[in-house]
Amino acid sequence: MIRNLARHGFALVCGLLFASHAIAQDSAQPRLPTVELTAGMHVIQAEVAHTHDQQSIGLMHRQKMGSNEGMLFVYEAPQIRCYWMRNTLIPLTIAFIGDDGTIINLRDMQPRSERTHCSSKPVRYALEMNQSWFKARGLKPGFKLRGIPLPPATVP
Repeated sequence: MIRNLARHGFALVCGLLFASHAIAQDSAQPRLPTVELTAGMHVIQAEVAHTHDQQSIGLMHRQKMGSNEGMLFVYEAPQIRCYWMRNTLIPLTIAFIGDDGTIINLRDMQPRSERTHCSSKPVRYALEMNQSWFKARGLKPGFKLRGIPLPPATVP
């Protein structure tokens, strides 16, 4: 019982720290280094968010994004990932992606919304693109993206 309370308390504190950082952010982060991904014949220039701060800010406060641009979130280990759109001004579709680059599930997200959108199973990657980008190209769960970078190495 005490262990469960401690675990939930820790999760709550982490959530509050994440939320306070995201709320305090009032401008777009500088453009991040990019990686080229391919989805069949389609090429994506994806900014790569590796660090917690980069992932917390994401695409908040961006006014626009190029038609074949996106943001790739890279995590050290697979787990259920959830996103919201507070302070994000452009409609996005998020692809939750497995270790091998396979799209697990897609979710459309509306600007300035606190509604959460989660992966249907543990994933290591998430790719945000302009809304309907995947649909317009016929890309669905099960499709495999190429060029997904390996996550940062972890030290045991």
